[in-house]
Amino acid sequence: MKKDSLNSWFKSGAPGVWISGGSVAIAVIMTIGLLAVIAVRGLGHFWPADLIQANYTVPGQPAHIVVGEVVQKEEVPRARLKGAGLPVPDDGPEFMTRELIKVGNRDLNGSDFTWVVGEWLTDQQRPADLIALERREWGNFYGYLVSVKENGKVVAEGPAAWNELQTRLARADKLARELQTLEKTDIGAINHGLERLRLHSRKLELEGKLDAAAQADMDAERAELNSRYKAIEERLSTLHQDFARDALVARDGNGREVEINLSKVVHAYQPNGMGLFTKLGVYFSKVWEFLSDDPREANTEGGIFPAIFGTVMMTLIMAVIVTPFGVLAAVYLREYARQGPVTRLIRIAVNNLAGVPAIVYGVFGLGFFVYVLGGSLDRLFFPEALPAPTLGTPGLLWASLTLALLAVPVVIVATEEGLARIPRTVREGSLALGATKAETLWKIVLPMASPAMMTGMILAVARAAGEVAPLMLVGVVKLAPSLPVDGNYPYLHLDQKIMHLGFHIYDVGFQSPNVEAARPLVYATALLLVLVIATLNLSAVWIRNHLREKYKALDS
Repeated sequence: MKKDSLNSWFKSGAPGVWISGGSVAIAVIMTIGLLAVIAVRGLGHFWPADLIQANYTVPGQPAHIVVGEVVQKEEVPRARLKGAGLPVPDDGPEFMTRELIKVGNRDLNGSDFTWVVGEWLTDQQRPADLIALERREWGNFYGYLVSVKENGKVVAEGPAAWNELQTRLARADKLARELQTLEKTDIGAINHGLERLRLHSRKLELEGKLDAAAQADMDAERAELNSRYKAIEERLSTLHQDFARDALVARDGNGREVEINLSKVVHAYQPNGMGLFTKLGVYFSKVWEFLSDDPREANTEGGIFPAIFGTVMMTLIMAVIVTPFGVLAAVYLREYARQGPVTRLIRIAVNNLAGVPAIVYGVFGLGFFVYVLGGSLDRLFFPEALPAPTLGTPGLLWASLTLALLAVPVVIVATEEGLARIPRTVREGSLALGATKAETLWKIVLPMASPAMMTGMILAVARAAGEVAPLMLVGVVKLAPSLPVDGNYPYLHLDQKIMHLGFHIYDVGFQSPNVEAARPLVYATALLLVLVIATLNLSAVWIRNHLREKYKALDS
């Protein structure tokens, strides 16, 4: 009886259901766990952690003071420490504690991270007046504030120096933003205008139309731009002098003093003396800085806004390009092409294209789009700029086209599946009522297939937004703080190189000179890339569901 019931249970398909459900549950749990690890390691980087001060005594060496932030603790075998050359005694416990401490002060110590043996740290304290300075260069500084100076003269010292420092830092931050606006926006517009005049003059010269009147007009416009530049240059000189006015004197844990100009300081705070809500305020301000600022210190400090903007802009342009081409190809194959060996061969080729390695598309994009197509366009439309390339160099346009080429098979297959699901009676009913084939296709078939088109676009975005290998060849670079969108005509600069979150993760994770400082940023950027892709996909899913509900009546 048990054997019969067991056989009937297997024949009912219940084991397959349980196996499938368990596999889905395991996949979901692993995905959530992975995202949780990335989120904890990435978002924890921005928390203003407490600083410790301790005496560090290595057996047989003079003791010194260690000040910094404990980043990691681990238990390691005593033999491993001894094998690393540390003077570990033979007797004692089998395992010892090893701690990674961010000591900062790279300009004084040569490295801002150090491993120490926990058992050799004594007299650990958390003084409330320990300060953490985030600098534009040389990483963080940890120590004590001695005094604040103005033009080399001490204006505050002791307990009063901290409030004075905060006031002058706010002033320095305001000046930094004004300097950035002048250098990136105003001077950028002037340089763009001067370059436009140079190219226009060269174009008229090549066409034999550079007469005295045209030259006089350009000279007048150039003189006006130079006059504006001179005024901005004077303002910049004044701002730089004001920016370099204030400085602070700080002392590290071992008594060494250093003078730091406030133009080099981004933030200053005392983590040990901060309450929970104050730390939360600092935390969210640092997260916002990460999302909205430009990178600095070889991409290991600052923000990643150019990479976010470049990723979203390239993905949107790719979607705009790939959707019509993929839909048109699918409509032709399903609605117009004669179904025979050639059509089947084309479908096989499309399916095989979806499995081609991404780097192959990158090589093709570099060879065809950049060198052949871009070089030809330069000779036809931008001869005045030669030999400097305009479109004959990697840029946003070619990166988007390469991704579109990579994603178009996905859109074709998904759209064809959607067209195949539309009943033949719908087409015949429309034709019977007097509509032409084109009207039937445009007003009946394509609207009903639009959810499938959106499904193809969702899959295309999901694959293309995370690609890195082909983009390294056709337009993505390590650092491009200037966005491809600005106030200069033609406003969207498709020839400009961009940053990308995926390449940023690769660069920070594998090319950074400061591995320990870069590690948390790899997690934070990976989490952000997942969120960007999820946002793009959820937007497309919402549009697909809206279209599905809209045309449900036609489908039924």
